[in-house]
Amino acid sequence: MHRLLFPALAAMLVLAGCAGSPGGQVVVERAGDELLKLRAGPGLGYRVLLGLPDGTALRRQGCVTELGQLWCRVSPVNAPRIVGYVSADYLSER
Repeated sequence: MHRLLFPALAAMLVLAGCAGSPGGQVVVERAGDELLKLRAGPGLGYRVLLGLPDGTALRRQGCVTELGQLWCRVSPVNAPRIVGYVSADYLSER
């Protein structure tokens, strides 16, 4: 019983870290002068597609955990054909 409980709880915590439903809008926050990097994949090893300033509205399409970091697949609301991943640490519910 305990062997099943821990993985289930861990999965719930990961999903809770990406609160809100896919397709919901979020905003870039706390990126500062550096800009938030929109990457081609979920991790620091992927190439940077764009730099996003604070206040950029994004449409979230889902989140994944990669090496302990939560990454969300997003597209800018004003440029929906551009799709990439950003760290969930810099997103805020709209």
